[in-house]
Amino acid sequence: MPLLKKLVGAALVLGGVGAVAGWLLSAPVRLDAETLAQLGPGDAARGKRIFNAGGCTSCHSKPGSQGDARLQLVGGLQLKTPFGTFVPPNISQDAKDGIGLWTVEDLANAMLKGVSPTGEHFYPAFPYASYARMKPADIADLYAFLKTLPAVAGKAPDNSLSFPFNIRRGLGLWKRLYLSNEPVIAFPDGTPDPVMVGRYLVEGPGHCGECHTPRDIAGGTKKGQWLAGAVAAEGSGIVPNITSGEGGIGEWSQADIANYLETGFTPDFDSVGGAMVEVQKNMAALAPEDRAAISAYLKAIPPHPNGYPARKKPAS
Repeated sequence: MPLLKKLVGAALVLGGVGAVAGWLLSAPVRLDAETLAQLGPGDAARGKRIFNAGGCTSCHSKPGSQGDARLQLVGGLQLKTPFGTFVPPNISQDAKDGIGLWTVEDLANAMLKGVSPTGEHFYPAFPYASYARMKPADIADLYAFLKTLPAVAGKAPDNSLSFPFNIRRGLGLWKRLYLSNEPVIAFPDGTPDPVMVGRYLVEGPGHCGECHTPRDIAGGTKKGQWLAGAVAAEGSGIVPNITSGEGGIGEWSQADIANYLETGFTPDFDSVGGAMVEVQKNMAALAPEDRAAISAYLKAIPPHPNGYPARKKPAS
């Protein structure tokens, strides 16, 4: 009995220590003063470029919006995933239902650290795992542009998640595994500028890897299969391989890729479909040199075979 009591006591102590360590390691981490000092005053004209590259309207405008209505960032789109249903919030300038009272520091912490103004973790359905690679000055520019958009009343519905995914605190541990500001693809010195600009746009604000890269069991992207295609987070479809590997876009030229981003037509004159429709609208709003840079990057990255399982053909 004395031995059993000692073992139970030791287990309780270890469990308590583990709980405290987990609580500390999972705490939200905000930006440091040095990073915040890099924000600068912000420029709305430059921020429009970041807004389009980031595809803010794809998730935060009212589903089905067209034209200028896409700039009414009321949220409400339902993203149904294996983890539950995520609903992008209102990020219009409405002071009550949107982010009209946010400071530029609030936006920077949200995008670079995934932390809300009240100190809670955001779910990575908000792609801060990619935005973490952005320059603070670009966040300030985006903030300035968002300030030019309309305030729209209306609170988006809450997320609908089951246990344990509804425990936000655990995301602090997830971030320790997957949140990094380091580039995914390392290029040697002397790499042409368009490739480097394309890397920034694709890996950062464009967050292309969030959909086009397969994920592990914890929901983190598999960097070793970067942009190799993946099973769609929603439904049963697939997101295509956009490397030059087998099953990818190796036969596409840089001009083909740039044209697709501008017009929505593939080299075979097929047209963009699915969730990419909204993304392509955003890409079409970029300057030609930005689309060319994205194209140069996609042709420069390592090729990978398709990152999703082969599909069996239905029996005839």
